Amino acid sequence: MPDAVATMNLPRIGLVATDALRIVGLRAILGDGEACEIVLLSPPMSAASAGLELALVDSPADGNVLEMVSTFRRLRPQLGVIVLGVENDPEHIERVIGAGAKGYLSHSANEAELRMAIEVVRDGSVWAPRKVMARLLETSLQDNPGAQVPPIRFTARELEVLRLLVLGHPNRQIAAALGVDEGTVKAHMGRLMRKAGVDNRTALTMRAIERRWAQG
Repeated sequence: MPDAVATMNLPRIGLVATDALRIVGLRAILGDGEACEIVLLSPPMSAASAGLELALVDSPADGNVLEMVSTFRRLRPQLGVIVLGVENDPEHIERVIGAGAKGYLSHSANEAELRMAIEVVRDGSVWAPRKVMARLLETSLQDNPGAQVPPIRFTARELEVLRLLVLGHPNRQIAAALGVDEGTVKAHMGRLMRKAGVDNRTALTMRAIERRWAQG
């Protein structure tokens, strides 16, 4: 049963969707059965499915996406949720991220963007439009107005990693661009987080954008 064994080893991605054509299209784009295993979820049982690496919520114009994301967050807080929606308004996207989603893409996103978003979320970061990331950072700074960040010295390689991180590249692509393995990239990320005084990739990305560390 080699095919069955191979299927068991594929990453499992949950999909909440109601449009049959969208389901067929997403299955084809993601390589269901070859690159991953797509598990169709119905909203009431969304968070009950085990063994998922992440979940895609394909939100129609009239769907209550915030409620669905909140359900995932409450019942499966470690599961990365990416919302595919029709809204492009930054405030709406901020609310979706605030509800617990780890990524947001508009329905107009292309195949490469969808694949990139999935890799970034699987790496533990957040995928959102640059404007939204900047607004989230601004809110964070307003919540901590007295926060001071001392001058930080980065090595040339660390700056290369930061630039690629800010551009939204996952570890795999950063490693390929720099000619190193993913373990080396993760080690750089760990040192960068310690220098920046943050504990995750999302906060590192936001701080790098705000402090313009990756420019030049």
